[in-house]
Amino acid sequence: MREGSPVPEARELLRPSGRFALATLATWRLTHLLAEEDGPGDAVIRLRARAGDSWVGGLMDCFYCLSVWVAAPFALYASRRRREAPLTWLALSGAACLLEQATRERPASTDEKGAHDGMRMWPEATGVQEHRGAAGREAGAEAGSPAG
Repeated sequence: MREGSPVPEARELLRPSGRFALATLATWRLTHLLAEEDGPGDAVIRLRARAGDSWVGGLMDCFYCLSVWVAAPFALYASRRRREAPLTWLALSGAACLLEQATRERPASTDEKGAHDGMRMWPEATGVQEHRGAAGREAGAEAGSPAG
């Protein structure tokens, strides 16, 4: 970074940590665009309509699922060596999921005990639980775990 400048120079962004941070933001942004937004000129809405009920359409309905696939090309960019790419791929998807959790708007509400939902580490009404669906809850109940 140049002295007195708050903006890093391009070569500083190319360090491994800078490449990972840049790839994380790009993974989150593209995944969020495809899973949560209409897109410029409603392009993403049209893409979603064409995908319909196919596996691609289902993928676009789940931020967490989609982030795995969006992270793949960014992992190649962020990895210094080819053998690091699989681990970087998962880390980028995980980082994008953390960013999504941190930036998602949640309604302020309280449960029957008066605990604020925003203060829980893993609120029960998260997208992950909703994505699991009834079949996952039934399977969890059969295994002896409490139903979510």
